[in-house]
Amino acid sequence: MESGLSEIKAAGAGDIPRCAELLGILFSQEEEFTPDVEAQSRGLLMVLQNPGLGRIFISVSDGVIQGMVMLLFTVSTALGSKVALLEDMVVAPEWRGKGVGSLLVDHILEYARKEGFERLTLLTDRDNELAQHFYASKGFTKSGMVVFRTALSLSLAQKSELLQ
Repeated sequence: MESGLSEIKAAGAGDIPRCAELLGILFSQEEEFTPDVEAQSRGLLMVLQNPGLGRIFISVSDGVIQGMVMLLFTVSTALGSKVALLEDMVVAPEWRGKGVGSLLVDHILEYARKEGFERLTLLTDRDNELAQHFYASKGFTKSGMVVFRTALSLSLAQKSELLQ
């Protein structure tokens, strides 16, 4: 692996700007999301300030954050145990194909096992075959479940449009 000097560690408040930048890269590639540095920074800070919500891990080499992944915690009544959502897995373009993503996923799998989580769930775009192949290589399988969402509040932009 070319990223032999990479270290996986928990993110801190000082890492938020770079993590928000990475999320901007991720969300510009995904169909359903739009980069918004303020919103992404707020979300990251929420997790960092509330450890019961989850953990953010970063890959760092020579002081440069190469990638990040977040676990959000919840409970499965079907399993009667703790489970987590793998959210926001992203590696900077210049570090892709160098083992950074594998380091991050291997780390969270080990973390989740050690902390007693019984399942990790993730979402990826339907047409992102590269990501699907990567996650399959890490032991993830496709679910037959279908994702539904509803927005519970209007964004500031939507509110502004209604007022005009």
